Amino acid sequence: MLGIGIDWAEEFHDIALGTLEKGVIEQFRIPHGPDGVAALIERALRLEPDPAEVRVVIETRHGLLVEALVDAGFTVLPVNPDLVARRRGPARKKDDTEDARICCLLALDRHAVLKTLVPHGEIGGELRAIGRDDERAARDQRRLLNRLRADLQTTYPAALVVAGKDLGAPTVLRLLERWPTQAELAAASHEELEAFARAGRHGWPGRFADHVTAALAAPSLPTRDYLVRAKAAGIRLTAVQLLALHEARRGWEQRMGELLLGGRRTGADHTVKDPDPGNAFPGGDIYLSFPGLGDRLAARVAGEIGEHFDQFDTPNGLQCYAGQAPVTRRSGKHDFVVARRLAHNRHLGDAVNRWAFSSLTRSGWAREFYDGKIAAGKTHHNALRALGNRWLEILWHCLNRSVLYDEAVHVANRNRALGRAA
Repeated sequence: MLGIGIDWAEEFHDIALGTLEKGVIEQFRIPHGPDGVAALIERALRLEPDPAEVRVVIETRHGLLVEALVDAGFTVLPVNPDLVARRRGPARKKDDTEDARICCLLALDRHAVLKTLVPHGEIGGELRAIGRDDERAARDQRRLLNRLRADLQTTYPAALVVAGKDLGAPTVLRLLERWPTQAELAAASHEELEAFARAGRHGWPGRFADHVTAALAAPSLPTRDYLVRAKAAGIRLTAVQLLALHEARRGWEQRMGELLLGGRRTGADHTVKDPDPGNAFPGGDIYLSFPGLGDRLAARVAGEIGEHFDQFDTPNGLQCYAGQAPVTRRSGKHDFVVARRLAHNRHLGDAVNRWAFSSLTRSGWAREFYDGKIAAGKTHHNALRALGNRWLEILWHCLNRSVLYDEAVHVANRNRALGRAA
């Protein structure tokens, strides 16, 4: 068996090679590129001809380097950087060469419980990439909307009246792109406003124009001319960015549904007329059968779990991977429960928390479970984490048995377990 420890970076990677008999035998550095990676694979195969017996420990699960090592047939064991940091010693001084050596020793340690990387397939990989991009885009939207609201409050109060509670509506953003100041909007005629609303496929163009006119006529505090001039370009830029994000997220959501079900949703009922099971994510319909999981959240959860669901032997394995299962520390007569484990898939954990929150209005037993945790003195986030933990357990059983979620069946099983009458 050959152990390889890699401390990766953008331009180069520190490598440590070792065997069970001699420990770490050599250390070197390779450039990040096809030549450097090919040289590493060739040197490893000279020392160990069987690729399956080459164990690689690296502090990431993704990237071209990881994909190249998996394609070479090596056993890739991704670890959390905190695990390497804990083994550096009392000083814990960051050193790339030392980190590579520690990773190599971890690869040689048969008693270290490290999970082998199970790579995503094409559908799962695309679903995960789109889900993460959509998650980042959602954060960007919130940030830009907060900035836009702050600018409008100081220079363009009529726009906030026009927007009401939906500042991110495409019609409002297009209005700000065309008329980025209140004076420019006031100069527009009623006919121009109607034509604008009609071009944007607004349902009631005349009513929209009347609403804008009334908002401009409403009294407001005076604004500073120099601030209006300074913020006009920024308001238009933010509106353009938000419109681009909105269109991108719409396209991603449509693609998520296609990947989950194997076809595009059509018609008023938004169903897939001719699904192609070969192009569908395994169990995609099961994810979508859960209350609170629409196309976006279902895609995020499914993409992070991946097609190879059998890597999670028990529900607890999936719960730990998502960071929902609590960690208990015991010492003598005292028990200390850590709210959330440090090493977990944060993208999956965030998606499960949002799933738990969305299910509160769509599942009776979920609302009852959450209210019970709150009544017991738990905080909102702790109650959501406990509910997400329970949802993952149900999801594991449904995926393991290849059955859709049924609220009535689960409620009957829950009542039976709690000793309640049907």
